[in-house]
Order: sequence, then C-alpha cells, then structure tokens
Amino acid sequence: MSNLSAPTSVSTPVVVPVSRAVLWLVGTAIVAFALYYFIGVDQGAYSIFGKDMHIHEFVHDARHFLGFPCH
Repeated sequence: MSNLSAPTSVSTPVVVPVSRAVLWLVGTAIVAFALYYFIGVDQGAYSIFGKDMHIHEFVHDARHFLGFPCH
C-alpha cells in the first residue's frame, strides 16, 4: 500500500496598498458619522435642513430602537 496524501492548499494573504486602505477607512468613517447624525442627532427642530421633519420621521422608530430620545 502506498501512502498518498491529498494536495494541501495554502492560503495567500490579501495585500491592500496603504493609500487604498486609508481611502476605505476615511470613507467608512464619513458614512458612519453621517448615519450617526441622521439617526441620533437630527431632531428636525435644529436640523441642518431647517425645520424639515422628513428625515426625522423616516428614522423615528430606529431612533427609539437604538435608545435615542426624541420627544
């Protein structure tokens, strides 16, 4: 009997250039801060869009689910 072993696969790491990683990090941070503002901070009364309540009403249930007061 011969002792044949199956070929093993070797994983290679993904190499991302630093400049591209920085762009992804900055883009993700901007999106995260924008989401935080619209869900957690925008109250309609002192919104950056004036007294428009559309964004506030759109994320109203998410605000309460995440624990942000708004009344």
